[in-house]
Amino acid sequence: MGGPRTTMDVKDYLERIFLDRDIMQLPAQKLLGSFLAKMRVKKVKHEYDLIGGGSPIEKWTNHQGSEMVKLLDQLSPETAPHKHYVAFRYSDPLTSDAMEEIMSDNVKRVVAFSQYPQYSCSTTGSNLNELYRQAKKYDPKNTIKWSVIDRWGNNPLFIEAMANNIELEVKKIDPSWRDSTPILFSAHSLPLQVVDRGDPYIAEVCSSSLMIISELRKRGIVNPYRVIWQSAVGPLRWMGPQTEDVIEQCAKRGHKALVLVPVAFTSDHIETLSELDIEYCELAKEHGVQQFLRVPAMNGNSTFIKGLAETVKEHLDLTSVSNKINYQLYERCPGCDFEQCSITKNFFRNQCEKATGSPS
Repeated sequence: MGGPRTTMDVKDYLERIFLDRDIMQLPAQKLLGSFLAKMRVKKVKHEYDLIGGGSPIEKWTNHQGSEMVKLLDQLSPETAPHKHYVAFRYSDPLTSDAMEEIMSDNVKRVVAFSQYPQYSCSTTGSNLNELYRQAKKYDPKNTIKWSVIDRWGNNPLFIEAMANNIELEVKKIDPSWRDSTPILFSAHSLPLQVVDRGDPYIAEVCSSSLMIISELRKRGIVNPYRVIWQSAVGPLRWMGPQTEDVIEQCAKRGHKALVLVPVAFTSDHIETLSELDIEYCELAKEHGVQQFLRVPAMNGNSTFIKGLAETVKEHLDLTSVSNKINYQLYERCPGCDFEQCSITKNFFRNQCEKATGSPS
C-alpha cells in the first residue's frame, strides 16, 4: 500500500484507499469514500505524529530491494545486473512513477514482485490491476516482458526469520507463565464480502502462521497460538476476531503476557508502530497484561532478505527455462464478478507465456 511520507500526504493517501473498488465496493463510492477518508484524516494524522510524522515503509522497502538485488546479482549472474523499483498503490512513489522510471531505463524484462507475502485480491490483486493500467499507458506497444511473483508466505527463509524473531520474544517472558502465553498472529483484516467470494488471503495467512508454529515446535516452543485480524475500518463487516477484542479476552482469562506477531507485514509502518505498539499495548496494560511483546517486523533482517533474493532466483529460473504458468494467480475467485480482474489476469498470463530469460 505504501504510506504517507509526511502528515501533509495523509488526506491523499486515505482517499486513494477508500476510492479503490478492489478493496471495498460502496454505494456512491466517490462521495462516500471521500467522506470516510475525510472523517479519518485528523485521527490518522495524529497517529503518524506519534510515530515521527510519516511512514518508514518507503525507507525499508528500498533497503530490502537494494540488498536483495545485491544478492541476486550473485545468485543469478546470467540475468544480472538487477535493479529494484518501488511501486506503491496509494502513496509516492506510485506505480506510475515506477513505470516512468522503468521506461526511462529502457528495461525490457520486469518481475512484478508483490511485497505482500500472502495474496489477496484487495492487496496484490489491486496492485496488479493498477500495474496493468499503467503498463498499458506507458508501454502501449508491449515492449516489456512481464512475469509475476504473487505470493510467497511459505518461503522457508521467511518462516525461519519469523520464527527466530518470535523465539527471541518468547524467551523474554517470565518463566512462571512463559509456556502458556498465547502467540497471536495479527494480520490486516478483510471485509467479509471479499472473504465470501473466495479470496485466498485468510487461508494463506493461516498457512504461514501454521508453518511458523511448526518451526517453533521443533525448537521446543509449546505456546498456544491464534490467528487474529486488525485494522477494520468503515461500515462493512470485517473478518474477525478483531485483535483488540482478543487482547481483552486473553487478559480476562488471566494471561499475564501476550506475544503479537505481524505475520502479514514485512516492514514497520502505521499498523505496527501505532496500532500494535501504542494502541494495543495501552489496551493490554489497561486490562492487566504485564508483558506485551510485539515481534519485530522483517525490516532489514538479513535472513528475510536472502529469502526474497532466493524467491526471485527461483522465479527467474522457472520462467526462463519453461515459461511455467502460475495457474494459482490466473484462477479467479469463485464469486468474482469484477471484470478488471479478468482483464488483468489475462494480460499477465499472456506476458508470462512471452517471458524469457533475458536480463531483468
